[in-house]
Amino acid sequence: MKGRVEKVKKLLLLLCAALMASFMVACGGETEEEAEGTEEEAGNENAEDGEDASSGEEEITLRMSWWGSQGRHDMTNEIIELYEEENPNVTIQPDFTGFDGYFEKMATQAAGGNLPDIMQQNHGEFVNQYANQDQLADLQPFVDDGTIDVEGVGETIMQSGEVNETLVGIPTGVNALAGLYDPEMIEEAGAEMPHEDWTWEEFETMAETVHEETGEYGVRLMEPGNMFEYYVREKGQRLFNDDGSGLGYEDDQLLVDYLTMNKEMVDEGVAPGYDTIGEIQGLEDELLIHQEAPIDFRWTNQLGTMTDASGRTIEMTPLPGENNDDGMYLKPAMLWSIGKNSEHKEEAAKFINFYTNQVEVYEIAGSDRGVPISPEIQEEMSEDLDETEQKVYDYIDHITDNSSPIDSNYPAEAAEVLNSLADIDELVMYGQLEPEQGAEQFRTEAESILGQ
Repeated sequence: MKGRVEKVKKLLLLLCAALMASFMVACGGETEEEAEGTEEEAGNENAEDGEDASSGEEEITLRMSWWGSQGRHDMTNEIIELYEEENPNVTIQPDFTGFDGYFEKMATQAAGGNLPDIMQQNHGEFVNQYANQDQLADLQPFVDDGTIDVEGVGETIMQSGEVNETLVGIPTGVNALAGLYDPEMIEEAGAEMPHEDWTWEEFETMAETVHEETGEYGVRLMEPGNMFEYYVREKGQRLFNDDGSGLGYEDDQLLVDYLTMNKEMVDEGVAPGYDTIGEIQGLEDELLIHQEAPIDFRWTNQLGTMTDASGRTIEMTPLPGENNDDGMYLKPAMLWSIGKNSEHKEEAAKFINFYTNQVEVYEIAGSDRGVPISPEIQEEMSEDLDETEQKVYDYIDHITDNSSPIDSNYPAEAAEVLNSLADIDELVMYGQLEPEQGAEQFRTEAESILGQ
């Protein structure tokens, strides 16, 4: 009996010793190995939650897409680096391509519900297409809460980013169509210089004179989309009707005249055909750059790239026409949009705000994406513009006072309609359709597309 009691006492003593040891560890803290294990587990949990353990901020990756020249690519990457330096928890993955193929690539991504977090959009046919497919985020809440600061930006400029009264794009800057021309080439040919009020007849005479005197082209072949829209506006009409259910002009003679003018210049060697145009791979290859044509109708934001590439003085003029005040308009150079599928809309909005309101951005990019929409940034930039940038700012000021509101009634099918116009223009230039046949076929195809 006594032996059994002794065993029980020893067992109780061992239990008490074990309890005391556990109590001391709990009070004194974890062992070194246990502490390291706990920290590692916490770090893993933070990593799984997407948080930076050192700062406590969420690690965010944004995908951003744009089109443009190599120069724009380099400038945009520099701007991205600047943003990432100020926001070390954010990584922006660039997705860059030339204009050709950009929207085909976007269409593929849209079909898979995988549009970029931040994307460069084009006003008109493309932004309307994605907005009508409910693929773009509503940006108004980010404007309302101040995430995107647009204080002082004109109402008309902001409305250019709306589709069906929903804000789906913030303009990157303000743009306008212009005739970019080489004054030296025109002067050497003895042709009359372009001017603010020149007519289509004066334009054709200038182009013909340069061709006859130099043997070079007198003008780069005009692309049908923007140029025919301007041509229609200058004649007091619109490309699409009010509700986007049909064409906005009734007389097909408008398109017949436009196609005939271009076809005659191609046939006479004054303008190149599509075989020549098809060899141009980017702005650096354009005829104006290499003094193979004295004028090219383009957007103002391309003046800097073309001036740099040519190494010569290039000037700008409004487009021809007796009523070019009716034809000319201000346009958002591009728009910044956010994919509705984005999981980081607020951070994407913060980048758009950064691009819009940081003078350092425009010190890098200049007017490549248009004249800044922020009056404050415009004022800061205007104090130290180089000669080329000053031309852009002065030209935009002129067009602001000598233009009409942009047409924003693009239907969701506008891109398909404009593709049809481009195909028909090519057939006419190759001589496979007469201008009258082309104008008739375009109306048939456009009405079929819009009637769907």
